[in-house]
Amino acid sequence: MGEKGADPATGALTALLTCSMAFSMMQLFLIGALGPRLVVELDVSPTALGLTTTVGFSTAAVLSPVGGRVVDRVGPRRCLVALLGVAAVALVLIGSAPNAGFLLAAVALGGLPQALANPTTNKAILAVVTPARRGAVTGMKQSGVQLGAFAAGLPLAALAGLAGWRGAVWTAAGAAAVAAVWAARAMPADPPAKSSPAVWVPRGMIAWLMAFSLLLGCGIASVNTYLSLYGTERLGLGPTSAGALVAVLGVAGIAGRVGWSKVAGRPDRAAWLPGSLAVGAVAAALLLAGSSSVRPLAWVAAVAVGVFAVAANAVSMVLVMQRAAPGRAGQDSALVSAGFFAGFAVGPPLFGVLAEAGRYGGGWLLVAAEFAGAGAVALLWAVQEHRAGVRS
Repeated sequence: MGEKGADPATGALTALLTCSMAFSMMQLFLIGALGPRLVVELDVSPTALGLTTTVGFSTAAVLSPVGGRVVDRVGPRRCLVALLGVAAVALVLIGSAPNAGFLLAAVALGGLPQALANPTTNKAILAVVTPARRGAVTGMKQSGVQLGAFAAGLPLAALAGLAGWRGAVWTAAGAAAVAAVWAARAMPADPPAKSSPAVWVPRGMIAWLMAFSLLLGCGIASVNTYLSLYGTERLGLGPTSAGALVAVLGVAGIAGRVGWSKVAGRPDRAAWLPGSLAVGAVAAALLLAGSSSVRPLAWVAAVAVGVFAVAANAVSMVLVMQRAAPGRAGQDSALVSAGFFAGFAVGPPLFGVLAEAGRYGGGWLLVAAEFAGAGAVALLWAVQEHRAGVRS
């Protein structure tokens, strides 16, 4: 591949990987954006709404280390097609859910695409994209997650108003199936399958990033899951306007991931970025806490969560790709992702207890504390890295 951004092959790969990231987590954003409708039509309590996220991301966290090894062994093309195919099936089942129990089972299946997403897409970038372009391509494909948030929060939420929430979810399922066919036709053939040594215990930078991602995931998942419901229950917004809050977060997340990942493409800056972005995320959570009194702050806070908190996860993926051991990019990506998914599993139920009691302000302060913990971990690691560099 050439190094120019206009390289059509690199552009096509970037578009495919961006769509894949969007579909890998589409269920999360759909459940968040359609939360007010699910609460009414399926008689799902706020706590149960958070439990859907817990089930999906617990599955993803457990499967991630195995998924990373599978990607390293069989290659990104096969795994990308599987990711998109399973995402389509999971969305069909979510749209067919007659009750909360069936919904939870369908969401659990959707944990598999989440487990495969980062290892598969990172491996594809390392195989095809030149080093000079990897930071920018990584940021763009990571922005696919927020593209999914935008799609769920605006066009699909609007479609739900016309065709019902099931019709909106089934539309997303059809699009995922089309993307699976695209991946099968467009991705280069995988190399012959090969075995690689298993790495189950994170060490060094991967261990630090795993802890950082755990705390970051707790906060982001709580915002994703409850922002729309908060808009309807506390800010007086209608379901479509409350879904637009999620869409605003998604658009800001796209800009944040693309912009900060380009900055992280310079290794001398990358180590300090996760902690710095986490500090900005703390401010965003505090704005949410104050928005019950000053309602326009909720929109500012949604932008800030996207620009800082959501972008920090993309920067951690750039760091993994810069420093992954040869042949282990899939497994290293998967271990960091496992921490992030574990945070997504833990965060919403904790917030849900407060939401059930009507204490949204306390919930946003909890999110601020989670982001602060992530920032402390990241800054401690950056200081350690700096001292090690000085000594060498």
